[in-house]
Amino acid sequence: MNPQYNTANSGVKSLVLPEAVILAGVDTGGTFTDVVVALDGTLRHCKVLSTPDDPSEAIHEGLERLGVAQTVTRLIHGTTVGTNAVLEGKGAKVVYVTSEGFGDVLTLGRQQRAEVYSLCQAKLSPPVPAALCLEVPIRITADGELLHRADEEALTQLEETVRELDPDAVAVNLLFSFLRPDEERRVASALGEAWFVSLSSEVLPESREYERGMATWLNASVGPVISRYLKKLQRRLPQAEISVMQSSGTTISAGQAAQQAVRLLLSGPAGGLAAARLLAQECEIDRLLSFDMGGTSTDVSLLEGELALAHRGSIASWPLTIPSVDIQTIGAGGGSIASVDLGGALKVGPESAGASPGPACYALGGQQPTVTDANLVLGRIPDTVLLGGYLSLCVESAGRVMDALAGELGCSRIEAAQGVIRLANEHMARALRIISVERGHDPARFALLGFGGAGGLHACELAELMGIKCIVLPARAGVLSAAGMLASEPGRDFSRAVLELIERFPGENIEAGFAVLEQRAAAQLQAEGIAAREIRYQRNLELRYRGQNESLSLDYEGGADHVGLFHAEHERVSGHRLDLPVELVNLRLSARAPAAMQHLDKLESVESNPVPGEGFATDLGQVVRIWDRECLPPGFSTKGPAIIKEHAATTWLAPGWDLEVDEWGNLRLAVNP
Repeated sequence: MNPQYNTANSGVKSLVLPEAVILAGVDTGGTFTDVVVALDGTLRHCKVLSTPDDPSEAIHEGLERLGVAQTVTRLIHGTTVGTNAVLEGKGAKVVYVTSEGFGDVLTLGRQQRAEVYSLCQAKLSPPVPAALCLEVPIRITADGELLHRADEEALTQLEETVRELDPDAVAVNLLFSFLRPDEERRVASALGEAWFVSLSSEVLPESREYERGMATWLNASVGPVISRYLKKLQRRLPQAEISVMQSSGTTISAGQAAQQAVRLLLSGPAGGLAAARLLAQECEIDRLLSFDMGGTSTDVSLLEGELALAHRGSIASWPLTIPSVDIQTIGAGGGSIASVDLGGALKVGPESAGASPGPACYALGGQQPTVTDANLVLGRIPDTVLLGGYLSLCVESAGRVMDALAGELGCSRIEAAQGVIRLANEHMARALRIISVERGHDPARFALLGFGGAGGLHACELAELMGIKCIVLPARAGVLSAAGMLASEPGRDFSRAVLELIERFPGENIEAGFAVLEQRAAAQLQAEGIAAREIRYQRNLELRYRGQNESLSLDYEGGADHVGLFHAEHERVSGHRLDLPVELVNLRLSARAPAAMQHLDKLESVESNPVPGEGFATDLGQVVRIWDRECLPPGFSTKGPAIIKEHAATTWLAPGWDLEVDEWGNLRLAVNP
């Protein structure tokens, strides 16, 4: 079957590329793999079902469908390969090497209880079994003094022991190694090149032994997996220069990605935020609450200007102290499975039907009701829609599984479908409240940006739950994360631990510290072919009162009174200031280079007047208009209820909402006045 692709209204006037460059952005999701290609001044896109066993297969299929598999010259890729390896416990076998007496650090952790009030805590397996935790007689003090240095015999014995254990990778995390990284380099040199070796002084040169050790272990665990995957992808696309999205929303070349694998663990969701930032800049929208609803999960975030980075997060049950875009992810997507629990209550997610077998309406073997099935039963997805441009939907299969769910609940098919939609919306609203209301933001002051294949189906009702009056559904909303790969900047984020009272660390030392980090960032970016003049830097100081555990980040400006600025910021955030010395914890540097796509393309006028089709909204009991999005010109407006269809997504314009198409092809929704 040859699908029809949505290539209209997608001229990228501002995407300036050499004629020989064919640029592709790819977002690999749990259900669909989205591909966007910039070719001849236009953007073309398609969706294909993901292939979890080998994600590169779906990528190649998508590029083939767009006719560029053999000619694409640069590919920017958001991947879940590393994330899935951690979540499924399928990372590499790792030997953990640390200072003598500290082999149990990763097992002990922070003694945080998963269930605070439970007397019977579930026993968690340690990240590294005791038999794979090795100790070496190297001891560095908190002042950076070398108390004991391992001799050559000890290092030779270490290499022999590692060889006997036969791991895939080695993680080296010596006590206070960030103050004296040369000792970890000696260990790496002794181990040779037989294994993937991850050094804590390179992965996360900061204090907190446990968090640094976990980051180093995760890097070692995921590194070989990422390396194998990227090599396979490169073999499929030998002519392409491949870059990978990092958790920070920036890109890194495939050649450097494996050594920084821990920085890819939130790779997928970051592309959508890169596109959201560009949209906010172009359309002059100050505040956005975004939700990216795909087939398996929904990612929500708050955007005010630049992307907000969090330096502390988690993946599975492990801490993740790597700069990452500030995103909340929940198991609510189009493929989320609806069921009835033991108490007779309706439950939606977090389990998903995924790409195989997928929702029942895909007619690929799925036998459980999902959110997509509910939307189809309610008539919000027209039965004539080809999902992704090629996959037809089976209304009968959706109705059958929804009838089975209704039987368990003791209600009608329509009531069951409505319940599934309401519960999925409540899950997403709860996540949006966490990143807005719980942080002191009023959602009513924000516009809601909905994207992903299912985002437009839920935007109106979700906005009503949040008290939001304005919605933006961007052009190419169904593949926005893939398009965001093209708008992502190459970049690096580095840090250096200081742990000194700032009065003892003069400005010249701070400048020298930043200079070293800038040299490191420039070397890595220049290795990707980026000119030094194109790189811009952002310097930050991480400060705290002596004795505090948490710190605040301030922009660094030479000659500024950073102590006074810290007191003022602490008072703003916490409501008070203290008469205590101020400690400089870390220097943080962000380096960024220009993205390939720096402006949105504007919608070309459509000469003919759009003519709507007709569908039936079952829950409303009335006929509704169905508009073809690629035929809607700038300035077009309509009122709900209505459906706007396209190949990569569907929009449900609920009653009480008005729609207008702006000059960029975005759908602007507003509550009826």
